Amino acid sequence: MSDHAAAPDNFSQSELDKFGALASRWWDPEGPQKALHALNPARHGYVMARARLEGASALDVGCGGGLLSEALAREGARVTALDLAPELVKVAKLHGLESGVAVDYRLQSVESLAAEQPGTFDVVTCMEMLEHVPDPGAVIDACARLLKPGGRLFLSTLNRTPAAFALAIVGAEYVARLLPKGTHQYRDFIRPSELGAWLRGAGLQLEDVSGLMYEPWRNAARVTRRTDVNYLACALKPE
Repeated sequence: MSDHAAAPDNFSQSELDKFGALASRWWDPEGPQKALHALNPARHGYVMARARLEGASALDVGCGGGLLSEALAREGARVTALDLAPELVKVAKLHGLESGVAVDYRLQSVESLAAEQPGTFDVVTCMEMLEHVPDPGAVIDACARLLKPGGRLFLSTLNRTPAAFALAIVGAEYVARLLPKGTHQYRDFIRPSELGAWLRGAGLQLEDVSGLMYEPWRNAARVTRRTDVNYLACALKPE
């Protein structure tokens, strides 16, 4: 295990407020989270290609309004989903009632759930969250504790490269205005080598790193080998 202690305050209130303010339009495919709607099928497909979801127990950490949580549940997984923004959990619950997709949404930190229910989940996802918390390694450590042996953790984040700065911040936030200004801070982006070190420290085996490329001209995303902007990772908890 890593040397990360449980961090009950491992969140930034300003980040929670920022995303909570977007809650009312989270499910609007033309709203502030338009790019997230485009990324979701690719993220979902990446998980489906590497883990059996039918009948699996799954946890979505930093679930936002529930885009990925509902997609996992539609594949037959029993999904628990966590977020620390009350507005987002409320919107996720309401959308679940409208869609009829059952997800157990909780206003809870992953660290506290790991203390309560270690070794519970076959699949844990944590997408576009690590770059928004003070201690990403503590989140990964908690995710690892929550996995059953043989379970898999799926992550997505942004690489700390000039290309990511140009595309994810300058391009997406200021030029194309695909994202609200201030969505990302370059200093918080994470290199795959750093992510790999945290995963190893948490006792996980990194199985794959793939790029996640957003193509604004078709408002869609695809998994690719290019990892210099957005990327996905899959790690196994050994039996």
